[in-house]
Amino acid sequence: MRRTVTVIGLGLIGGSILRAATRAGHDCRGFDHDPATRAAAREAGTSGREDGDPAPGGWRIDDSPATAADGADLIVLAVPPAALPAVLGALAGHPGIVTDVASVKQPALAAARPAGVRFVAGHPMAGRELSGFAAGDAALFEDRPWVLCLDEPTVLADWLAVAEFARSLGARVVPATAAEHDDAVARVSHLPHLAATALAAQAAGPLPASLAAGSFADGTRVAASAPALWADICAANAPAVRAALDRLIADLTAARAALDPPASASALEPWFGTGHAVRAGWPPTAGRTVPVPPERDALLALGRAGGWLTDITGTELTAVLPR
Repeated sequence: MRRTVTVIGLGLIGGSILRAATRAGHDCRGFDHDPATRAAAREAGTSGREDGDPAPGGWRIDDSPATAADGADLIVLAVPPAALPAVLGALAGHPGIVTDVASVKQPALAAARPAGVRFVAGHPMAGRELSGFAAGDAALFEDRPWVLCLDEPTVLADWLAVAEFARSLGARVVPATAAEHDDAVARVSHLPHLAATALAAQAAGPLPASLAAGSFADGTRVAASAPALWADICAANAPAVRAALDRLIADLTAARAALDPPASASALEPWFGTGHAVRAGWPPTAGRTVPVPPERDALLALGRAGGWLTDITGTELTAVLPR
């Protein structure tokens, strides 16, 4: 279904959504608080047209969020978590659906409640260590999980509309509650950023830096991400990140104990084996296709089983369970 989509915040994720949604045939507008970003996005969207109108397949960039949001039936907020309350408050009374892409969902839901908007909390699990509009990619969401939260009082019809939009960008739609999401991403997204940064710090000094190779590069890639952004994200999800960090510290402490004299390879091998088994089975691959009724409990059960939606049309949805 073709939608009129406004993206507010045109960094890596917002810029990628703008590109992907335009490519999918949606009528797209955008806004960013930074004039230079707006200028870059406008230039990319008009492809040099002198009249400033979007080129065929392009988009429109406005100089105020209110102008960009006017007439949109879906607004995507791609702003930092700390900015969500103010942006949501400015959209109070907007008749369309509002979704977000913030990395932490419980604070997003809390910010949306007083705003009185038709809100669906979302988070595409896609990104890069680079940032800014120029780093955006229309293919960023293809075959990547896009979590959409089904907490009360989210309206199921609005949730399905956002799910259909995410599918149009090529994403795997995963239903979850906000608490389930925040716990999961603390383990697989926020904790890796902390661990990668700690690992990167170990290479301080000329000789370690000169010897670092593939394992260092793979283990520290996300340490190149913007420090201020990830400090904001981890602080917003502090309870879940603390629990994940405690588990990691306990695991590393067990490895440290196995290295006490006399160091024991036989004690270390099973420690390596647990993580090896998980990594060997990742990423999950599509298994059997199953029908899912468009009901809150059935959708949440799908997400808890590791499944995702593939077709969001008709009276019965189609989903895939992992092998």
